[in-house]
Amino acid sequence: MKVFELSGVARTEFGKKAAKNLRKEELVPCNLYGLGINKAFTVKAADIQKLIVTPVVYAVKLNIDGAEQMAVIKELQFHPIKDNVLHIDFLAVDEKKPVVVAIPIQLEGHAEGVKAGGKLSLQMRKFNVKGIYTNIPETMVVDVTTLGLGKKILVGDLHFDNLELTNPQNAVVVQVKATRASAQAAQA
Repeated sequence: MKVFELSGVARTEFGKKAAKNLRKEELVPCNLYGLGINKAFTVKAADIQKLIVTPVVYAVKLNIDGAEQMAVIKELQFHPIKDNVLHIDFLAVDEKKPVVVAIPIQLEGHAEGVKAGGKLSLQMRKFNVKGIYTNIPETMVVDVTTLGLGKKILVGDLHFDNLELTNPQNAVVVQVKATRASAQAAQA
């Protein structure tokens, strides 16, 4: 997992009015919790753009008034119309306690069923992965090379070292669906 460095300043005022005033100053209210930590702080809106507008999942090295803590983003809240960030919750992490993080899925290979005229259909965009944050990769690679026409890969079929998938075991990750052309070719 890549590391993103972010600096923040502790908050002293709380509530709707205080949060609204912070947003006018282009600051984003944030919370850091977990491992016995509970801190409220703010970060500059410009500083978090590379962190949130990316498919990559980062471990965040927070520096709040000089105190450093590793964390991951637990929740982001966006404005429903303007699409700017309203609030971020960070979860403090260490190398002893596992965390659950949503990691994007990346397909690899050219499926046999696609070569036979089928259509590859990705049913799941992210896995919920439980593990030590240093063992969690940026993307979860799923090889579809041996996937035949009408076949599918379930969450239970996949195994990754030092990681546990917390999605339902019978959930479909990817499948090759038959098309009209492939059905006609099979009948001929």
